[in-house]
Amino acid sequence: MSTTHGKKFNQAASLVEKDRLYSLDEAVDLLERTNTVKFDPTIEIHFNLAIDPRQADQMVRSTLSLPHGTGKTKRIGAFTDIGNEAELKAAGVTIAGGDDLIDLVLQGKIEFDIAIATPGMMKKMGKVAKVLGPKGLMPNPKAGTVGEDLLAITKELMAGRFEFKNDKQGNIHSIVGKLSFGNAKLKDNIEFFVKTMKSSRPAGVKGSAVFIQTIFVCNAMGPGIRLDMNNI
Repeated sequence: MSTTHGKKFNQAASLVEKDRLYSLDEAVDLLERTNTVKFDPTIEIHFNLAIDPRQADQMVRSTLSLPHGTGKTKRIGAFTDIGNEAELKAAGVTIAGGDDLIDLVLQGKIEFDIAIATPGMMKKMGKVAKVLGPKGLMPNPKAGTVGEDLLAITKELMAGRFEFKNDKQGNIHSIVGKLSFGNAKLKDNIEFFVKTMKSSRPAGVKGSAVFIQTIFVCNAMGPGIRLDMNNI
């Protein structure tokens, strides 16, 4: 099925040469020129990886904190069994609780974008795994969202730490800030993300095989701009 784009998108897309590899400076400059919305758009980054997502040793999953953050504030839900709900809320958590928070989730009341939990609560959360799992909200030690010190985890998340992982097609889609950050901060964030991706090469990608095949950046609802990886 073909996709029909509006006039503004087509005008923006006409500024991007389809088969050209853009330097980071050129790409960041184009982000401003290809903006099609009146609000401050999120800047996205898309990696196509030479991995087989069906193989456990080729999965890519990690966390990072960008130098200038993402510009996006997430609501945090804390599942705790040590009675520190008030302290967590004072640190920025949106909602905190134990069995009562599990009950709210079972009622369909999910008032958070990311969940953290103590190891003790994880033992009780099997009953909500089918609710939170499909939404990508289940706390996971690999994502740094399970631990005894939820205050420390909260502070890291409030500072902009987030998780990235490959999808079923071997791609990674994420964000690197807002257009209002300006060229210098966006360049810093993109360079840092690419460096992190290179260091996340899984053991299953052997020898001289290419790990990162393509990198595109774009505004939300804007055309993709392909980066010259040799220029980063």
